[in-house]
Amino acid sequence: MQVFGNLATEPVRKESKSTGKAYWEYRLCESQRGVDTEPTWYTVRVMKDADPGLAKGDFIKVTGKLKTDFYLSREGKPTGTLLILAFEATKLARRAAVEETADGEGTEG
Repeated sequence: MQVFGNLATEPVRKESKSTGKAYWEYRLCESQRGVDTEPTWYTVRVMKDADPGLAKGDFIKVTGKLKTDFYLSREGKPTGTLLILAFEATKLARRAAVEETADGEGTEG
């Protein structure tokens, strides 16, 4: 699956408790147009040790496998998140560049 959206958190390097291998994790917000205007939130795990070179606010494309991650909340209620096990995460634009282009200020003329 492919998802296009804005990086909502800074990427954090983590290590698997079972294998000890490093990966990067962050939250992604995909906004929709049309009938369903509510944003969809994903947790993204890039299973590589190399720094993804992404920053909060970047508009990115993520390609990977969608899974659901179920757990108990702090209140003890069952809850879950959408999890993308990504094999590719590519920055398409910085958030400021997208906003400048939309406002017409970022163009030369």
